[in-house]
Amino acid sequence: MSETRFNIVFDGALMPGVDTTTAKLNLAELFKSDVSAIERLFSGRKVALKSNLSQSEAQKYLEALNKSGIDARIEAEPSLQLDLGEVQDSPQQPGARHSDALIDPVSPYAPPRADVGESLATYSTLKPFSFEGRIGRLRYLAWTMVLTLAMLPVIGIAFWYSLSWVLASNSLAAMIVGGLIGGAIFLGFAFVSIQFSVQRLHDIGWSGWLWLLNLVPFVGSVFPLVMICAPGNDGPNRYGPPPPPNSTAVKVLSWLWVVLIVLMIVGAVAGAFSGLSEDYDTSSLSSYESSESSDETSAEPAAEAAEPASPSVDYEEEQEEQ
Repeated sequence: MSETRFNIVFDGALMPGVDTTTAKLNLAELFKSDVSAIERLFSGRKVALKSNLSQSEAQKYLEALNKSGIDARIEAEPSLQLDLGEVQDSPQQPGARHSDALIDPVSPYAPPRADVGESLATYSTLKPFSFEGRIGRLRYLAWTMVLTLAMLPVIGIAFWYSLSWVLASNSLAAMIVGGLIGGAIFLGFAFVSIQFSVQRLHDIGWSGWLWLLNLVPFVGSVFPLVMICAPGNDGPNRYGPPPPPNSTAVKVLSWLWVVLIVLMIVGAVAGAFSGLSEDYDTSSLSSYESSESSDETSAEPAAEAAEPASPSVDYEEEQEEQ
């Protein structure tokens, strides 16, 4: 008895929370095909995306399709039963060619010719310098750390050369050109940082235009924390499949932010205690000096009052004569 084979069947149904446009884009990316060719699959008619599969293969393909937002299902292929007693010879029609029976007509509802098993991509492609795609929380922190580490030496070197040029030429034009160069470098890094933020928002399922909330007073001080802490969608959303798993380098770079933040907090607390200690020492010294000066001031009148008045010489002479 032969093994039961299975088909992957799709009739246009989608996974909960996935709209039709997103499903078409995801399926087109999985099949490496055009969206126009994929639209034929959403007619509502049952289409076999993959046929003659084992149960394990069918389950693997079904999971990949479900992650892309396609609510496909597995159906067993009907078993073929032949009854030789019912086979009847039919006369061949005149003018008909034998090769016509071998021609497989192209159905407008046929799936793309691409091999589903080889072209299915479970995760999206990483595009650091793009406004498209998705990145998770750890990768967002890691990319931002790399950008920061690259920005600091570049800005330092540019500032040093600009300052040397200004001091050597001692002209206003050198100052203006140096300022423009530094501003252009800063804007370039800021542009890349915005791209990272937009991809992080896409992973949450939000529009990239929400980045503008960073420019709103008070909201801009809280929204970056929301971007860092908010979890992304597990499956595909309207911005594409989920990002690939985090590598070891991503995890290490993201934890560097934690170390840096802890060092900044420790430094701030140490600086605050140092300032309080200096203020306490200064206030103690000033209070001690003020108490000494007040003691000296009060002692002087007391000393003056304690001194006896010396008798007059003329008065003593008068008493002797008497």
